[in-house]
Amino acid sequence: MSTIVTVPPRGRPPAATRVRGSGSLVWLAVPALLVFVAFGVIPLLGVLALSFTTWDGLSQDISFSGLTSWSAVLSDPGLPHALWVTFLIMALSWLVQTPASILIGVFLAGHQRYRALIAVLYFIPLLLSSAAIAITYKALLDPNFGLGAGLGLDFLAQDWLGEGPLAVGVVIFVVSWQFIPFHSLLYQGGVRQIPRSMYEAAELDGAGRVRKFFSITLPQLKYTIITSSTLMVVGSLTLFDLIFVLTAGGPGDATRVLALDMYKRGYQANLMGPASAIAVILVLVGLALALVLRRLGGRDGSASQLEGA
Repeated sequence: MSTIVTVPPRGRPPAATRVRGSGSLVWLAVPALLVFVAFGVIPLLGVLALSFTTWDGLSQDISFSGLTSWSAVLSDPGLPHALWVTFLIMALSWLVQTPASILIGVFLAGHQRYRALIAVLYFIPLLLSSAAIAITYKALLDPNFGLGAGLGLDFLAQDWLGEGPLAVGVVIFVVSWQFIPFHSLLYQGGVRQIPRSMYEAAELDGAGRVRKFFSITLPQLKYTIITSSTLMVVGSLTLFDLIFVLTAGGPGDATRVLALDMYKRGYQANLMGPASAIAVILVLVGLALALVLRRLGGRDGSASQLEGA
């Protein structure tokens, strides 16, 4: 009497093994989930609750005030201005950082030895603190004792931080100078994941460097651009320390972004309720922009990235 033995397909474990394996992977995500809940969800819920209270940030007298803080914030004419400045710096810094980061990332993706050294040196600005960078540029741009006055260059010896448009331009330049290396690293990794065979096929068709860049490199970097743009947008919303040290929101309110407005209300005016309301607005705006960028990436973003990895 013969016995029939069922052998599972080669390379594919039995169903019971797959279920046990997936269960163990779920448990591996529990510590990260606990950390996220403890340091992300719970503080966010606390800030949301605090936005419905009246508190000076020092005493223990926290009283429920309903929508008073929200009404004060939403009716304040300074809120639309802070939102406008935030979106202005976000958009202009994206326009500066993205093309420069792509070009530098493509250049550094080469395999020449000197490019590795350049990549290391170019990454240094990201290792410096934003406060130290702001102090340095503030000293360099001083109209009386800065770089322009020391070198006798009249076009540099002007009040860069004393005029609104110039101050916004300086903020965008300094932010871009600091964070372009990080985004260049993202694009460098993205370029190196593009199959070499695509470039070889294009070379056989007679395509030059410019044609290969626009026909192969940029389309293949679509999802890297989405990821980089999301990080830029979220980073611009939380930009505080550099602006606080460099311009303190001035001149006037020319560089008073939403995060700086939140700080001034909470820690200078001791209005924790309105400050918490602005914090919630920041979170909501960041989530909305991140979802929009995610939508632009399409549903097949994850699959395409895995195929190119």
